[in-house]
Amino acid sequence: MHIEIRQQPFDPFDEVRDYQRNTLNEAGKYGATALFIGTMRDFNEGDDVRAMTLEHYPGMTEKHLEKICGEAQKRWDIIDSLIIHRVGDMYPDDPIVVVAVWSAHRAAAFEASRYLMEELKSRAPFWKKEQLSEGSRWVEHNS
Repeated sequence: MHIEIRQQPFDPFDEVRDYQRNTLNEAGKYGATALFIGTMRDFNEGDDVRAMTLEHYPGMTEKHLEKICGEAQKRWDIIDSLIIHRVGDMYPDDPIVVVAVWSAHRAAAFEASRYLMEELKSRAPFWKKEQLSEGSRWVEHNS
């Protein structure tokens, strides 16, 4: 399992490919890779969103993500997982998060990937501030 919070933009496909080639070391063991990529959209709650600042609590956020990865490992027969999440200033179409799960079979990969993403969105300590046409606001509910 690998967790990373970073400020720099990233290409989710490159990150997954590089992790799979250079770190996973399980060639031939997995038959499924489930991949979720979350990107910033230019609207929310009926308003145009021009930019977003995403904040986190260093240490606490990583610990939470490690915990949910460990929970997924116990619940499903998965080989490995990867979560990379951006913080800082972002703009529409910027990748925010990539979640990848490797397993021998697709069901475990799909289910674990969905679990990780849902837990991340609902419980991980991230805070979003949106920049609108007129002013800014903190986002209260993640959807």
